[in-house]
Amino acid sequence: MLRRKARRAQGDQHGDPLDADQERRVRAVLALGGVPQADLPDGVQQVRLRLLERAASGQEAPRDVSAWAAVVASRLAMDWHRAKRRQERLGERLASLRQPDHASGEDNRLLSVAVARGLDELPDAQRQILVLRFYADLPVRGIAEELGIPEGTVKSRLHTAVRALRARLHEDEVV
Repeated sequence: MLRRKARRAQGDQHGDPLDADQERRVRAVLALGGVPQADLPDGVQQVRLRLLERAASGQEAPRDVSAWAAVVASRLAMDWHRAKRRQERLGERLASLRQPDHASGEDNRLLSVAVARGLDELPDAQRQILVLRFYADLPVRGIAEELGIPEGTVKSRLHTAVRALRARLHEDEVV
């Protein structure tokens, strides 16, 4: 009995920090927390990772791994909902900025095409910052909060992206 408890506290002999019962409990907590079935394996892996990180940092194993894993799973479920809401808010903001297509001058169309091409050539991180700043009209602080990065990083990426886009538009002789 004592040996089984020790093995459950440490995971199985193959290095898995969670045994089958603990994994089922984590899955149940995630599912009850509203995490979709498709995302449950990722949630279980996150709990395993946190347990392994804890051991790697020299902290002793939790007294009750099953209870600890359930708490971590419930926090992951809350994080999942926060991330989902954040994405929905960004989508709503971007959707509200879309205007119906209407006939405009040839110059505006050329400029739009050139800007779209320039945006396509930017690295993903720079393009994301430009879109959030100029299309979604978010302030630097808001972008930093939404993306979870420092304001200085937002400013740096924004500066680099604007400079690259401006150079592209001059190169194409659009502006």
